[in-house]
Amino acid sequence: MTRIERAVSVALALCALQARGQPAPAAAPEATSVSSPATGLPAAPAWAFSASVYAYFPPDGPDYLQPTVTADRGALHLEARYNYEASRTGSFWVGWNLSAGETLKLEFTPMVGGVFGDTRGFAPGYTGTLAWWNLQFYSQGEWVIDLDDSSASFFYTWSELSLAPAGWLRLGLAVQRTKLYQTERDIQRGFLVGFTFGKVGLTGYVFNPDDAHPTAVLAAAVSF
Repeated sequence: MTRIERAVSVALALCALQARGQPAPAAAPEATSVSSPATGLPAAPAWAFSASVYAYFPPDGPDYLQPTVTADRGALHLEARYNYEASRTGSFWVGWNLSAGETLKLEFTPMVGGVFGDTRGFAPGYTGTLAWWNLQFYSQGEWVIDLDDSSASFFYTWSELSLAPAGWLRLGLAVQRTKLYQTERDIQRGFLVGFTFGKVGLTGYVFNPDDAHPTAVLAAAVSF
């Protein structure tokens, strides 16, 4: 089966999950709090969870999946990733959610993480979103400090600029810098098309579209 056929199969499977009514958007909802009936005082904020999986189809390497799970309670942010910093490598993160603005809304989460597996180290990082009208800029980055080989330390980033012409549709541009697979470009750039079905988010990316063999990525996300 070719990579294109595998990509189409993954997309159809993800759409089938959505059709069965499984919940989730691309971003986790904000944690909410309720009043205690006994005291009338605000209770502790509820937990909010999200899960996503990215299917990568690089031109000169094996296909792979990159899952991420997050948990938020008030300002506290917890996150676990696999196949993100390096192949067969996991990471666990602790961060603090900050927000400001209304018309121009900024959400920013500074984080620190531990990296384990084929790559061992630690990493300061961040996730941030700047939104105005139907425009949104999203960025995620980290500096991976390799404990086994300091010369292998590197900065990873993934950023998107998107426009939502409709509530269910998102169009935009994306860039990334990664060491998990190699291409001729240090900074990869491309475009994205995203769809939202209730609480399910499904997004397709094409990086280096002008290359003879571009990189395709399919992403699905759910929050609850």
